[in-house]
Amino acid sequence: MRNNKLFILLPDGVGLRNFAFTNFHKTAKARGLDIVFWNNTPFDLTALDFKEIKISNAKAHPLTNMLKVAQTRIELALSIKRSKDLVYNSYKFPFSNEDWKRIIKNLYTNALILRYNSDKGLAKIRTKIAQHERKTKLYFDSLETLQKENPAMVFCTNQRTMLAVAPILAAQDLGIPTAAVIYSWDNLPKATKIVEPDFYFVWSEYMKKELVYYYPHVKEEQIIVTGTPQFEPHFDADFLSSKEDFYKEYNLDFNKKYICFSGDDIVSSPHDPVYLNDTATAVRNLNQNGQNLGIIFRCCPVDFSNRFDEVIEKNKDVITPIAPKWTQIAEQWNTILPTKEDLILQMNTIANTELVLNLGSSMVFDYVAFGKPCAYFNYNVENELYQDWSAEKVYNFMHFRSMPNPKAVFWINGSEEISGLILKMLGDSKKEAIENAQLWFEKINLHPAKDASKRIVDSIENIMNESQSTKND
Repeated sequence: MRNNKLFILLPDGVGLRNFAFTNFHKTAKARGLDIVFWNNTPFDLTALDFKEIKISNAKAHPLTNMLKVAQTRIELALSIKRSKDLVYNSYKFPFSNEDWKRIIKNLYTNALILRYNSDKGLAKIRTKIAQHERKTKLYFDSLETLQKENPAMVFCTNQRTMLAVAPILAAQDLGIPTAAVIYSWDNLPKATKIVEPDFYFVWSEYMKKELVYYYPHVKEEQIIVTGTPQFEPHFDADFLSSKEDFYKEYNLDFNKKYICFSGDDIVSSPHDPVYLNDTATAVRNLNQNGQNLGIIFRCCPVDFSNRFDEVIEKNKDVITPIAPKWTQIAEQWNTILPTKEDLILQMNTIANTELVLNLGSSMVFDYVAFGKPCAYFNYNVENELYQDWSAEKVYNFMHFRSMPNPKAVFWINGSEEISGLILKMLGDSKKEAIENAQLWFEKINLHPAKDASKRIVDSIENIMNESQSTKND
């Protein structure tokens, strides 16, 4: 009898949005798969009538995190050596020496880097990580769960979390096929891959080439191009409410057209409050000259700071904040989790705004899925606290080099340009940008984007069938 049980490993909350709140679960169930979420998040999936098995008290080996940091540093150093491009230094987080424990850990990590700073050294670090993780309680708990539940496959929702290593190893040691999704479009150049599954699911041929380039030990036959479910909801009308209901719920003016300012986190865009204030000034000037515009401000879902409060209060005549509907279950940052309600809110925000402004966000793809343009802020702000930050540094990151044409977005090179560019984005000039943004979207994510879940389920079934056929032989 065919085993159809699929374990969806959620080592943290980032996979919830793509694999619990989209059509993935419904698509997989319709194909006869028995979906069980192997859940290391505090989110209660039984509230959605999903099957789940909770992972309790998950901890990595004490030495593993230092090995992971060393691995990341070595991978970035080798990328610099191979490409002669110093951009990879931008992905390094500085070591913290705030107490003697951190100092000792940093000394040990630096010793690892010096000793294993080569491709062969990286292989040894990966081996050491596996050896340490096989000694953990998490590994033995995972073995016990897998032996009891006997899934046909373990599918991990991202490649970057240390707490996914032991469950993946346990499955492999029991002969259960494993796969991991490369979670985001910018992950591979940043050296974020820590798990070593049997298969990798990637967004595009472009990402497949990246995976082979940055991880030469990964074979092409291990990589499956499917696209990501992240953008699927944009093509599902069931997520959309009427314009009247949306405007009424958020006290919007029916006579106004709204633009969206999409905020980023403070590390990625520390000057967002200045950009928001500049945008409000530009919109107010446009309104004084015959336009009737408003701004919907959507902050970064994990930004619970008050850094925008003063700007919003000062410009409340033009700014309407609509906070993301994420939930904070505990004090730790990794307990700030997405919700299906926020996915619906994001879709309706896009549907009811004309365009989006931000600094280098993937919202360009969300908006082009609705046939709407995006503008990127591309100017610096004087601030002594963030002297190491610049717009040039951001747009030099590797994932922006996938842009086939710089005219895929409107570039805001100074605050004085905002009003003029908004008018262009509201007029016929947006057509070229939308066409180029669509080409970019198709390059970084396999199309049709709405069929990602179907392609993922097809590939999962193929892996399951081949594995069971081999065992039966």
